Amino acid sequence: MGQGAALKRRDFLAASALPLLGCQEARQIEGGFLGANHERGHLLRPGEPGKDRAWPAPSATRRTRVLIAGGGVAGLAAARALRLRGMDDFAMLELEDSAGGNSRGGVVGGLPCPLGAHYLPVPGDAARDVQDLLEELSLRRRVAGRWEYDERHLCHSPQERLFIHGQWQEGLLPLPDMDAALLADYQRFARLVQQASAAAPFSIPLTASAPAPQHRALDALTFEAWLDQHQLTRAPLRWYLDYCCRDDYGAGLDTVSAWAGIHYFASRHGFQAPGDPPSAERDAGVLTWPEGNGWLTRQLAAPLGERLHIGRIVIRIAAGRHGVEVDAFNAATQSVERWQAEHCILALPLFVAARVVENPPPALREAAGQLHYAPWLVANLHIASALHDRPGAAPSWDNVVYGDNPGLGYVDATHQSLQAVPGATVLTYYRAFGIGAAGRKTLYERPWTHWRDSVLAELSVPHPDLRGKVTRLEVMRYGHAMSTPVPGVRSSAALRALQGALPLPWRRLHFAHSDLSGYSVFEEAFTQGHRRGRALVLA
Repeated sequence: MGQGAALKRRDFLAASALPLLGCQEARQIEGGFLGANHERGHLLRPGEPGKDRAWPAPSATRRTRVLIAGGGVAGLAAARALRLRGMDDFAMLELEDSAGGNSRGGVVGGLPCPLGAHYLPVPGDAARDVQDLLEELSLRRRVAGRWEYDERHLCHSPQERLFIHGQWQEGLLPLPDMDAALLADYQRFARLVQQASAAAPFSIPLTASAPAPQHRALDALTFEAWLDQHQLTRAPLRWYLDYCCRDDYGAGLDTVSAWAGIHYFASRHGFQAPGDPPSAERDAGVLTWPEGNGWLTRQLAAPLGERLHIGRIVIRIAAGRHGVEVDAFNAATQSVERWQAEHCILALPLFVAARVVENPPPALREAAGQLHYAPWLVANLHIASALHDRPGAAPSWDNVVYGDNPGLGYVDATHQSLQAVPGATVLTYYRAFGIGAAGRKTLYERPWTHWRDSVLAELSVPHPDLRGKVTRLEVMRYGHAMSTPVPGVRSSAALRALQGALPLPWRRLHFAHSDLSGYSVFEEAFTQGHRRGRALVLA
């Protein structure tokens, strides 16, 4: 028997043995729902027609110079900007029991893991405010005239892999089915991204100025329609681009704008077709931690101390000529507190702000009506020991399954560990449901057991022994995880108006949220908050 035949026989025997690993007796899996308290948020829903929800009368009145409504990344950035400029007379109201929004971290089975966003790309020069934060946290420093990032926090290799046709490959761009026609599509898409970027630069974070005419044209149609125009139809390329859109925006290429689809690549690392030479931008890497971006939000929240008030549901914001009055329901005491402030920074999703601001400015009503939100599910699976692996690329930080799957794969919480032998870990699985009420309803109505079985079934394809090694599975549900950049959002005049000074009687309201950028990433949320906090101090 020749060497080639022997290799094929070994591959066949290995593949035949793998399903048997899944036949081991499944251990008892504990878990449930955690985090994002949608019951609190749903208290803001309108009551029955003709009946307003009855809140208790305020039982206490408190005063502060600046009140920040919302403790996500934008609110935390605004608080930092105030602190750095000597403004200590402020308070923050946060719905949940900890700050961080969809960038919080948790612990499952004794191991830290993400509860939402799990990485931060090394920021470009346009993101100066984020770069300054990373310097403050000793993640970035100048060495011999060059900026360097702490390698302990840069994602270790191997970074990502794709399970396709029964084995793992390095990278996420599908390669096994590549022929001349598919390679030509990859290369043509790369050229189109370069051309779009050269015509009108894409950047993160966005500016509050009107988009260039070329960006307006891209914002007028879906990414799918744009790909159809350019006859980019091959399934592997379409799958990859759809995955990228769902991963960053919560919805697929049939929903997001062509501007958003191209922005994903042109604003950061471009698109590298097979055979293209590497570039410094593509090799810049990402920063990550076992608890994901929860590491960053924990650093931002730590200095706040008693100025952070958790479990507060903002139910009313009234702006006046001489100040702002805010009523907040305290979930712990079941009472309403009234806050009086000179200014209020609204670091709230715009659909929430539109509900709680009395006599909202027209731009807020218009912008809130333009935005669509994608619900997300985040599942953390604690496994007792390392999984057996399929052939191909080695276990990576980011692991994605090719094909028509509802999920977006998983990241390994212990990937940054320097332990010599793999052991217990937490796999953090992500699923986006696209925009619309149907996905949100499904997310909240299905029991934990449904999501447990669905996640295990999907991940058992690349890991047949998974069920026998999972000890606990925690599910996090975000009903309005992120604003999705559908056509028209990038060109919204209402969103731009909310980023400037509002006329009376709303001049003391200051909006700061990633919604103002039309999509949700750390750099946008942080910059929106930082700009608002800094401008308020300098005013």
